[in-house]
Amino acid sequence: MIASLFPYVEETRGFIVRVSVNYLPEQSQPQGGRWFWAYHIRIENAGEMAAQLLTRRWEIRDARGAVHIVEGEGVVGEQPVLKPGAAYDYVSGCPLQTPSGSMVGSYQMIGEDGSRFDIAIPRFDLRAPVVNG
Repeated sequence: MIASLFPYVEETRGFIVRVSVNYLPEQSQPQGGRWFWAYHIRIENAGEMAAQLLTRRWEIRDARGAVHIVEGEGVVGEQPVLKPGAAYDYVSGCPLQTPSGSMVGSYQMIGEDGSRFDIAIPRFDLRAPVVNG
C-alpha cells in the first residue's frame, strides 16, 4: 500500500525518501502561465544510527529546460532528528511557468557520530493534466 501512496522512492545509507505529488488546479492559473503542485515527502530511517536533517538542495526543471536550484536549511522550517525506525513527513509546493517539469534533490544529514552525508531525493515528475478545450 505504501508504494502506491509514494510512487517515487530512493534509499541512501539506510534512509528511505518517498515522494508523492499532486497537481493543484485551484492554486494554478494556466492562462497566466502558472501551474502549482504539492509534494508529500516521507523520510524513513531504516538504518542503525540517528541523524539530523541539516539542509536541502533541489534542482527544479521546467518544460523549457530551465533549471532553478533551491538550497536552504531544513525543510518547512524544521531540522528533524530521525532515530532508527522513525519517519518524518512534510508537505511543500512548487510553482512552474510551464505545465510540466521535474524535481530531484538531496538532504545533507549529520549522524550522531558527527559524520555528514547526503541522502538522495528521487526524481519526480510534475505534470498538469491535459485539458481539451
